[in-house]
Amino acid sequence: MIENYLNNRLVTLYFIPFTIGSLSVFSFQPFNLTFINFIILPLFFYLIVFIKKRSKSRYRKKPFKKNLFIFGTSFGFGFYLCGIHWINNSLTFDESFKILIPFGLILIPIFLSLFFSLLTLVIGPFLDLNFKSIFLLSSSMAFSDYIRSKIFTGFPWNLWAYSFSEANEIIQILNIIGLFAFNLISITIFLLPTVLFFKVNLKNKIFTLSIIAVLLTSFFIYGNHSINRNENLLSVNEEKFNIKVISPNFDLNYGLSEREIKTRLEKLIRYSEPNKDLKTLFVWPEGVFSGYSFKEILFLKNFFLDSFDDNHLILFGINRHNDKMNGLFNSLIVINNRMEIVGEYKKQKLVPFGEFLPYEKILNKIGLKKITEGHGSFLKGKKQQENILIDNLNILPLICYEVIFTELTQNTHPDTNLIVNISEDGWFGNSIGPHQHFAKAIFRAVEQNLFLVRSVNKGTTAIISNKGQILKTLNSNESGSIEQDVPLIQSKKRNKNDLIFYTLLITYIFIFKFYKKNNV
Repeated sequence: MIENYLNNRLVTLYFIPFTIGSLSVFSFQPFNLTFINFIILPLFFYLIVFIKKRSKSRYRKKPFKKNLFIFGTSFGFGFYLCGIHWINNSLTFDESFKILIPFGLILIPIFLSLFFSLLTLVIGPFLDLNFKSIFLLSSSMAFSDYIRSKIFTGFPWNLWAYSFSEANEIIQILNIIGLFAFNLISITIFLLPTVLFFKVNLKNKIFTLSIIAVLLTSFFIYGNHSINRNENLLSVNEEKFNIKVISPNFDLNYGLSEREIKTRLEKLIRYSEPNKDLKTLFVWPEGVFSGYSFKEILFLKNFFLDSFDDNHLILFGINRHNDKMNGLFNSLIVINNRMEIVGEYKKQKLVPFGEFLPYEKILNKIGLKKITEGHGSFLKGKKQQENILIDNLNILPLICYEVIFTELTQNTHPDTNLIVNISEDGWFGNSIGPHQHFAKAIFRAVEQNLFLVRSVNKGTTAIISNKGQILKTLNSNESGSIEQDVPLIQSKKRNKNDLIFYTLLITYIFIFKFYKKNNV
């Protein structure tokens, strides 16, 4: 009976792949139903092989490569439509952008689905229900994810590895092998149940399925040992810094008056509750002075001077005008109570259409601009910027979605002892987007074995340990502050590159070639 449905071309090429691609969203935050990937990816594998075989008989009127392309597109469209539909919420804040919502809802997932389309088109003809095909498909999917993360501006969002974001012990392996290697292993683990479709004896099936348990158990044991050992190390760590992280829960509004900006500052100060006798770094989110540059808020100087002391530092996001380049940077700055800038970072990874407009001169002529306040695109910060160094703090700053890019953390200074991530997630409302965004911060902390403090407006504000443990948090739409003496770790045990991923990828290809040559 099932085969009758699969023989229906519309069902097999469109409905089923779109459905299982859509269901994959439940494996990521905030749902974290990791187990469904053990169903989705084996079905994805099986249906590619099924389509390949049926295209030579049942679907012979249509070229089978075209069928594979359609199948991959349908799966990818479901994957991205449900996984990143929240992006379109950012188009609802300006009436002029609302007309673009249907295009954003359809065109962005269609474009990104090409990564699955090309994947199935290229490797589909080589897949069969055998072990060597598991190595081919998992390595190809992992390589496709890697390319997606690097080309154009890069978009390493919802890699399959992120479905383990709540498995704290298991993800400790990230510190050794890195995100992309872990993603490759994760895909392989999810694909192993495909053996149930193979024409092999029960003993081989049980052995293959047991590999899943062995790998996950090994990762868990390593992770548990690493976490326990870390607790002992932290107990003797004497170098700490008091950090207070604030989430003001401001509404996302354009065109604020100076009075409204002043009211915002008063609220931030109230949540900060400065203790004049305690040396503290206050971390405020991105965009707290919406639409204003640093020079434009200097009229607030007396408020800072009256509320904060000489041993206080305030970190927040603000626009910074550059006279020489005649433009604005989306910056993260640290100031003292006299509003003197003691540290600055300029955002490197700008959001396409959100912070800069591709082909700006052309698109401006038809009335388009970037989504954020103002007309001109932000200037891009230089690569390999210096960390912010203040006293014993060596801060790696990351603004908004920069936290999803592993290269920004891998290339940081070896003496870095803290990661600070600020963001404005109000653009995405009460959608799943801010939850997915938060998961990426957990992974960066584990990879670099560093504490990470995250201040977000209308998102998840948190203090995360170097093992990805959420020590303190303020949930979305919750106002207030969290505070802790954060250990400043100078660890040499950090993930520095993607070498292990390349090594695994080449190994997988050699295994596939070996099995193919020997007809195994």
